[in-house]
Amino acid sequence: MNAVHPPLAVAERSTQDWQAADAAHFLHPFTDFQALARKGSRIITRGDNIYVWDSDGHKILDAMSGLWCVNVGYGQPALIEAATRQMSELPFYNSFFQTTTPPAIELAELLAELTPPQFRHVFFSGSGSEGNDTVVRMVRRYWDLLGQPERQVIISRRNAYHGSTLAGASLGGMSAMHAQGGLPIPGIVHIEQPFWWQLGRGRSREEFGLEAAGWLEQKILEVGAERVAAFIGEPVQGAGGVIIPPETYWPEVQRICDRYDVLLVSDEVICGFGRTGHWFGCERFGSRPDLMTFAKGVSSGYVPLGGVMVGERVARVLIEQGGEFEHGYTYSGHPVACAVAVANLRLMRQLGLVERVREETGPHLAKLYERLKEHPLVGDAETCGLMGALQLVKDKASATPFPEEQQVGMLCRAHCFASGLIMRAVGDRMIVAPPLVITLEQIDDMGRLITHCLDQTWAELREKAWW
Repeated sequence: MNAVHPPLAVAERSTQDWQAADAAHFLHPFTDFQALARKGSRIITRGDNIYVWDSDGHKILDAMSGLWCVNVGYGQPALIEAATRQMSELPFYNSFFQTTTPPAIELAELLAELTPPQFRHVFFSGSGSEGNDTVVRMVRRYWDLLGQPERQVIISRRNAYHGSTLAGASLGGMSAMHAQGGLPIPGIVHIEQPFWWQLGRGRSREEFGLEAAGWLEQKILEVGAERVAAFIGEPVQGAGGVIIPPETYWPEVQRICDRYDVLLVSDEVICGFGRTGHWFGCERFGSRPDLMTFAKGVSSGYVPLGGVMVGERVARVLIEQGGEFEHGYTYSGHPVACAVAVANLRLMRQLGLVERVREETGPHLAKLYERLKEHPLVGDAETCGLMGALQLVKDKASATPFPEEQQVGMLCRAHCFASGLIMRAVGDRMIVAPPLVITLEQIDDMGRLITHCLDQTWAELREKAWW
């Protein structure tokens, strides 16, 4: 099922040559370096539409949009031309020293137009991690300017992902990350995630949503409302396994933040720019954040770019009372990144991608996932826009999970790659987030590949006598 094309002559190196050089010099993110060196990296050489090819010529359907980011697919001429044109005119200038560039201004205007009405200002960064570091600095500065410097504590959630810088990893709730480097940093605490499958079965999703939101109020009262600066959350927890909250969750979180005057931060690094069928996930789930982190889809990953949309409540204080904000990055408002982002967002509008996700491709993916629930390995299947998750279980009737040491998700992922499909494993939860340009026919093709890989995994489990 894995089509083969002639490999490109990339610097006339073989796959083995690339792998040897990679192992000798490149330390990859989130990687066991020794294990990767023994196995050898997968070398991706080109991409087109929703597909990528490796150095051996294998065509692979990229059901993860690179890393949740290639929303408009690979090889879009408008983005390539925008980067080329901007590089020839002005490849770089900084936004320090009371200076800016036209692409940064143009993107700021466009973001103010596309985002919810409370947002009129943006602070640019180079990534979502940097954006969330900015959030920590900004919310604490805000409360300091208001004469409440004791409001330092930021509440987040377990199994959340907010980046891998010191502050971003601290905001996140990944225990493996916290175990390395003495994290989290002071002033960051966590509550449990709104994961119905793991924590809420036995009651309705609606009841569980209210209960899970109530954990925020409990934590605010435990810490002391006078010390809590903000609550941060992804509308849908992406890297945590596409954890889709019940519909009752975010409205209740908003009510609690309003009651205790706590700033609400929506991390839209994955959910932003159409992934949920709305421009931003907060619009899909009914919250009104004071700050909103973005990255990934803003440029469809073609050039690194991130930032924070700053609501008027916060912006007015920073502008009118703040003086100098002692924070920034060399690449804040990078002109090439901003030019590509403008081209990307204009193309998304031209193609009507957000509306297509909401009205066509998202519902089509949801129907596919309803059918996938029938597979013997699948205990639960759910989608939100163009995100989907399959919960693999040993027994459907009792929802019995596989033993953790069997790593069934990784077995399934291996079958996916061997069959020409990129699908991510988070434990035994298999997730997808394909490019927003995917067609109905390509979703059907993806569904056939997923079914084939589930069948292959099931056969391997029976062969191992694990089923």
